[in-house]
Amino acid sequence: MKTKSAAMLMGFLPDRFTTYVSKRVVDYYLKKYATIKINGKENLAGIVTPTIFICNHLSNSDGLVLDKALKTIDPTFVAGVKLSDNAVTNIGMKVVKTTNIRPNSADKEGLKNLIKLVKGGESVLIFPEGTRSRVGSLIEAKKGIVLIAKLTGVPLVPVGLYGTEKLLPVNKEGDMSAEGFHHADVHVHIGKQFELPEKAKDQDKKDYEEFATDYLMKQISALLPEAYRGVYPL
Repeated sequence: MKTKSAAMLMGFLPDRFTTYVSKRVVDYYLKKYATIKINGKENLAGIVTPTIFICNHLSNSDGLVLDKALKTIDPTFVAGVKLSDNAVTNIGMKVVKTTNIRPNSADKEGLKNLIKLVKGGESVLIFPEGTRSRVGSLIEAKKGIVLIAKLTGVPLVPVGLYGTEKLLPVNKEGDMSAEGFHHADVHVHIGKQFELPEKAKDQDKKDYEEFATDYLMKQISALLPEAYRGVYPL
């Protein structure tokens, strides 16, 4: 089923109704098409907050699924600016709390707002890969996740997610408005909270960033089936 018609409808509704209608639309799609299975919810009990959730990224439905799975913490999702410019993905952004950042750029203002949120006590969720994987498994993470973790100084919680690539597959031509929901089993695995590894005194900055990024991503990889681990095998 295509989401484009629902997205187009939103454009004709007054702003005060769009959030309500968007939530109803999202609930309808998830209840009809997704069988969501959550493991590791016990790892959320007693965690230190604010915290940074880190998760692999397979689909534009990831945020919708994770918003429900992590509702007890209710994190703000870090989203690319281009998502808010798309009618279809804008539905999801009206349902979940988001803060925008420009991908593949030195978005100082976006980073400043993100740090301010966390310093103010808000937990956030970041997709370290920076984009949806087109190969259905982990791709190389952006180095920015280590910088954000260092600047905020808060612990992290890894999340492994799979099945959403079948629920709302990436359109091969890159047209998000042409993407549609399909019946799928979706799995969410929540790991244990951990700290960013410290830099050794004699460790080169670049070496440390590569080491720390690899360490963070393997926390996610450990929560995924082997076929989804991609460039971060255990």
